[in-house]
Amino acid sequence: MNQQRNKVRIIGGEYRRRLLSFPDASGLRPTPDRVRETVFNWLGQTLNGKRCLDLFAGSGAMGFEAASRGASRVVMVEKGRAVAEVLRANREMLSAANVEVVCADALQYLRSTRESFDVVFLDPPYDSDLLSTVLPMLAPVLAPQAVVYLENKVWPALDGWETLRNGKASSVCFGLVAREVVG
Repeated sequence: MNQQRNKVRIIGGEYRRRLLSFPDASGLRPTPDRVRETVFNWLGQTLNGKRCLDLFAGSGAMGFEAASRGASRVVMVEKGRAVAEVLRANREMLSAANVEVVCADALQYLRSTRESFDVVFLDPPYDSDLLSTVLPMLAPVLAPQAVVYLENKVWPALDGWETLRNGKASSVCFGLVAREVVG
């Protein structure tokens, strides 16, 4: 395992500059620092009191960044057992009591949860088409005025969604969207 490649640094908030480890896993690639910095500038530097869902948690970079910036609750959903265990170890190392790690399939989690979230981070496996499956399933878990962060190789079709901000860095398309207001 390449020690530098398998580390991600929290860039803001309470855990700023802390390094998190993550295992080698197929398709696991943390959101680049530059993209995370841009996204959290868009969201506001603090997420005080916000409930966040990191649906395809992977390295946990987005969820731990949200926790570091004052989110009241962060749920990280990760299907891979080994990856989920590392997320739990990182949560313990940071003493991040506001973080819950759920080892589950993302789609099954969405079907079963009764929680609602203010911010949802969606960064599914890079070469998957999961965004087109997940986006229509999100409505029941979104709080009023919720925003959704998307990251993918290509910007998805967004029927029923409004693009608030978006960008591209290298081969990564990313942005914030919200449900379109009908009326």
